Amino acid sequence: MDPKVEKEQEDEGSDWGKSLPVPSVQELRKGDEDERRKLDLGCKDWGFFQIINHGVAEEVLLKMKAIMSAFFELAPEEKKQYAQAENDFQGYGQVYVVSEEQKVDWCDMVLLITLPPEIRNLKYWPDTIPGFKDGLKRFHGKTKQAVRMNYYPPCSRPDLVLGISPHSDSDLITLLLQDDEIPGLQIRHNDEWFLFLSNGMYKSIEHRAITNEKKTRISLATVMFPYDELEIGPLESMVDDHRLRMYRKIKYIDYLRFTFERKWREKLTLTF
Repeated sequence: MDPKVEKEQEDEGSDWGKSLPVPSVQELRKGDEDERRKLDLGCKDWGFFQIINHGVAEEVLLKMKAIMSAFFELAPEEKKQYAQAENDFQGYGQVYVVSEEQKVDWCDMVLLITLPPEIRNLKYWPDTIPGFKDGLKRFHGKTKQAVRMNYYPPCSRPDLVLGISPHSDSDLITLLLQDDEIPGLQIRHNDEWFLFLSNGMYKSIEHRAITNEKKTRISLATVMFPYDELEIGPLESMVDDHRLRMYRKIKYIDYLRFTFERKWREKLTLTF
């Protein structure tokens, strides 16, 4: 996969796009210093990086893409069986919809809690797609995780809408499985976002997804996050005499409330 993300066509001077660091997970495991520098650069300067030699079998990735496509190609009445319930962010639908009048993202999505098993809500897990549940189980590890499956249909006027509006993530780390043939991810370089754990050193960067005039695009975001009551704050390894503690500790659930309220306010401002 080309490590370059799509560059904004209408504004050649913008800071959306350009090239990302590409560390090798295989070499990182060996302690390779060059790869560690790439990872550090990606986290510190970009907030994004692309990994290669990650050890996830190509068969698993291809199967995951196939079952995602199979779900989004179902008839609308079948997909509605897994629609988000009121006050629940899991299921099929969209996020951050605050008004019937607003311009929504050009994207359908399914969001599912995958781990730990005891907090899964299986009524949102499609059982009409062969291999769907087994595919997710094989794709994930042993931390608290969720997945967001994104489907971007063709748009005759991609200049008028976005697949996903600009945002930054509020989880610990996001792993993104992209469409190999149709680029669409854009990130904003040199923006002022931060991450608590790194004491301001590694930033949670604003990014967005664009649409394609002729082709459908899919992506899968796997997010990892702490338990609600866990206190988060700068790691001790990120604090010393030369870099003082920049953020106080806060429960993760309170941090989520803060970030979601900010996103709601931004949407309301754009809507009204």
